[in-house]
Amino acid sequence: MKASERFLKYITFDTQSDESSDTCPSTAKQKLLGQFLKEELEQIGAIDAEMDENGYVYGTVPASPGQENAPVLALISHMDTSPSASGKDVKAVITHETTSEGERDVIRSDGTTLLGADDKAGIAEIMTAAEIWLKADGQAFPHPEIRVVFTPDEEIGRGTDRIDMDKVKAAYAFTVDGGEVGELTYECFNAAAAVVEVRGASYHPGDSFGKMKNAVLIAQEFNALLPANETPATTRGREGFYHLCDIRGDVSYCELQYILRDHDKHILEKRKQKMLDAADCLNHRYNTKNCSYTAMEKSSSERSGKDDASGNENAASAEKQTVTVKITDSYENMVEAILPKYEFLLDAVREVYGEMGLVPDESPIRGGTDGARLSFMGLPCPNLGTGGHDFHGPHEYITIQSMDKAVEVLIRLAGKLTV
Repeated sequence: MKASERFLKYITFDTQSDESSDTCPSTAKQKLLGQFLKEELEQIGAIDAEMDENGYVYGTVPASPGQENAPVLALISHMDTSPSASGKDVKAVITHETTSEGERDVIRSDGTTLLGADDKAGIAEIMTAAEIWLKADGQAFPHPEIRVVFTPDEEIGRGTDRIDMDKVKAAYAFTVDGGEVGELTYECFNAAAAVVEVRGASYHPGDSFGKMKNAVLIAQEFNALLPANETPATTRGREGFYHLCDIRGDVSYCELQYILRDHDKHILEKRKQKMLDAADCLNHRYNTKNCSYTAMEKSSSERSGKDDASGNENAASAEKQTVTVKITDSYENMVEAILPKYEFLLDAVREVYGEMGLVPDESPIRGGTDGARLSFMGLPCPNLGTGGHDFHGPHEYITIQSMDKAVEVLIRLAGKLTV
């Protein structure tokens, strides 16, 4: 079965994840696709196929003859689709197009939903490669033992939260979850999340002089203290940003949610400090004690060098302050876990791309990836493109030809990682 044929089956499953849910997977419907994939792995001859209670699917393609001692390779993709657009009742539309680069068959949705190429295309490509390996005779496609892993909830940042590394049991891995074939990602943002709480004082607007503190207006002041030209809409390449994701509240209370990103972890630390300084500034302006905050799991007393008792006093008084900030780390730039020790993985991909006439795109990803977390969990994990474009919305598309190329990349790459 071709990857595109599998893909057209997988997109009929609604697997949208839900960041407001505290279950794993965040939506039970992801397990419907998980069960389908587990059964398909069994049908094509994979061993140890299972779906665990958290919705993670595992399976094994045994090593080809003579490769039993080669390091185990894992291939990983995610089952969920973005909460940004509906993934229910996806209706695929296939059109044949002629472009300056040649003929292509394009798969899109009907425009009312996303398509689901992120990342059901990756699943289809891994599954198709697995079937080729399992049904090949002898040495036709030499490869090490390959662990196939399909995860839930990647789109809401929880794809690796409950992954069982004892079941993955690989020496290294690739996530198959990206853009055009030829993509090779091994550098991503360092990331943190910030929650800013603003506490105001509400009085009747006709009798508020000298008394009212409007939390919404103070929240606007806070955001104005951050660099206006360092947002997602004004940055690119390796430039980092502050992203105000959500703001809600009233005169008495307002909450702002940010994500902070930078490829340089030292600059990310400066971004965190900028937010803390903005809070301190507003607390001085509104005659409250200095900002009490939690950053990197540290209290304000640790930052200032005060003893624990003083820190506890500051923490206890947090609710009396105008602005408090809590910053927590999300993930790190995976390049530090991959280079230089695992440069050979990147060289193997570059060699495959060269053989196929593809120009590697090694641009740093302006986002996160399960590969980043896995790399710091001891499983070096660069990312490969699937052939998809314009993810997370109704303009998403992928071509049949690019999916076939992605399968060929996996087949050739596994051959490079033999003994």
